[in-house]
Amino acid sequence: MSLPRTFDVVLHRDQTDTWIATVPALPGCVSQGGTKAEALTNIREAMALHLETFGAAAIDVADGVELSRVRISA
Repeated sequence: MSLPRTFDVVLHRDQTDTWIATVPALPGCVSQGGTKAEALTNIREAMALHLETFGAAAIDVADGVELSRVRISA
């Protein structure tokens, strides 16, 4: 039995209002859904398959994600 792992997931909507989910620490691990909840459900499955396929060696531990909101004058 493996221990649960926690990863940062980046969510954004594309031009068709589809939610895209990526995992920066797992290069190439991407999924989508019609809602945020669906995208998160799908990315969990994609993450499990990614780790099953590539193993823990595929984790890019140097890839930290930080979210900052930046305001500019337009």
